[in-house]
Amino acid sequence: MEGGLTPLTEEEEQRMRAVLFSELGNKIADRGWARFPAYTPEERRRLIDVAHRLSAYWGQRVFVEAVDQCAMRLYLHGHGAPSAEPLPPHA
Repeated sequence: MEGGLTPLTEEEEQRMRAVLFSELGNKIADRGWARFPAYTPEERRRLIDVAHRLSAYWGQRVFVEAVDQCAMRLYLHGHGAPSAEPLPPHA
C-alpha cells in the first residue's frame, strides 16, 4: 500500500502484544529496562498497554517514557533514565 501502513487485524494486534509482552518482559526482567522503537501513536499506545499488562502480571509498576520521537523505554523502579544514573564500575 502506498503512502501509509496497513492497520493490523484484531488477531494480528493480539499476537503482536503477546510477543512484545514476552520479549520486552524478558529484557526488563534481566536488566530492569528495555527500549523499543515506536514511530507512530499506535505503536506508542501498544507499548503503554504492554507496560500495564506487565505491571499487572508482576505486581509492580512498569514505567514508560518517550526516549525521543522514535523510541519508548519501559523500566522498573530504580532503573529510570540512564542519563540520571551513575555508570556501574567498569562499564
